[in-house]
Amino acid sequence: MREKNVKSIGILGGSFDPPHKGHLYISRIGIKNLKINKLFWLLTKKNPFKGKPLFSINERIRRCKKIIRNNKKIKIIYLDDKLKSNKVIKAVLYLKKKYKQKIYFIMGSDNLISFHRWTKFRAITKNSTLVVFSRKGFDKKARKSNIFRYLNKKNIIFIKNKTMNVSSSQLRKNYNIVNAY
Repeated sequence: MREKNVKSIGILGGSFDPPHKGHLYISRIGIKNLKINKLFWLLTKKNPFKGKPLFSINERIRRCKKIIRNNKKIKIIYLDDKLKSNKVIKAVLYLKKKYKQKIYFIMGSDNLISFHRWTKFRAITKNSTLVVFSRKGFDKKARKSNIFRYLNKKNIIFIKNKTMNVSSSQLRKNYNIVNAY
């Protein structure tokens, strides 16, 4: 899949509102399959495609640290304030310059469908390899997406994983239902 001795880092970005075992599951697979030396969970204060977060950034960081506590290769980072931006391209360029390693940008197949709407998506694909994990109900549409056609199988890796029936959106919905009473 890649050259021996080439060090690499991974980025799993998002609002992690809240983090869950699915994030940890794909992180472990990515680290193992891609031989990633360090995987960053890149938290953002607010996803530009979603509404107001349920939990504060500090609460999400605390919850992420709790989930990854036994995983030395996963590190939580928050760069919005440091970079004065929540744009993925800024984080990718920052981490590429800092670590001088190959970068894998990890996402679910649901995110690939709208990836062409992300700020400077072409620059992200030039500076990192997209690693796409299966999400139930999204894989076929992802393979027909604009970005998949644009990349033409270059700089993109699909990982066929057992899909988990967990998402931050569903957890937020359940949390709101429970707390409404």
